Amino acid sequence: MIAILDYRAGNLTSVQRALTFLGHASTITDSREEIEKAERIIFPGVGAAGKSMENLRQLGLDVILKERLEAGIPVLGICVGLQVLFQHSEENNTACLGILPGRVRLFSSNLRDVDGSPLKIPHMGWNGVTFSRPHPVFESIAEGSEFYFVHSYYPEPENPEHIQGTTDYGITFASAVAHKNLVAVQFHPEKSGPAGLGILTNFCRWNGEDTAQ
Repeated sequence: MIAILDYRAGNLTSVQRALTFLGHASTITDSREEIEKAERIIFPGVGAAGKSMENLRQLGLDVILKERLEAGIPVLGICVGLQVLFQHSEENNTACLGILPGRVRLFSSNLRDVDGSPLKIPHMGWNGVTFSRPHPVFESIAEGSEFYFVHSYYPEPENPEHIQGTTDYGITFASAVAHKNLVAVQFHPEKSGPAGLGILTNFCRWNGEDTAQ
């Protein structure tokens, strides 16, 4: 069973529908008992960092998530579920989980494309990811695959070894990170067609070991 953390964020049911389509049982839950029994955890989310952290703390899910990570359970963070893994977010000036060193920053309003055209914020739509090193969760994802993004803030990891993939949108930013039994992506694999479903499939098979480390 896969536990999808329910911290009152958006997008939880779309993740569950994708897992059901792939044939993997899951439950949307904030129950410690259910989360502790789960073989894997998905930490998705759409919303603001401040409210997300408030809800995580009120429900005790910040503590449970850290405990399960420490126990070696594979965890996949998605969108806001990636951003709040870091120490601080400029969104709502929020102190986050601090699982990974680094911060989350707001895209500049002066971003330009390669041809000098202004880029809109939020970054919304399809964009590519350049994966920097092999990892079981991104195995067999075709080079040049595009994924669906919706975000105004981007992660800035302190440790470059945590950066698994990057995306260009006026700047080059980390769009996938990995460390031990934790993987997280800024894009939405559940909304990203075959490539995104491939990532979810790989995660559902992953034992939590990063063979590249």
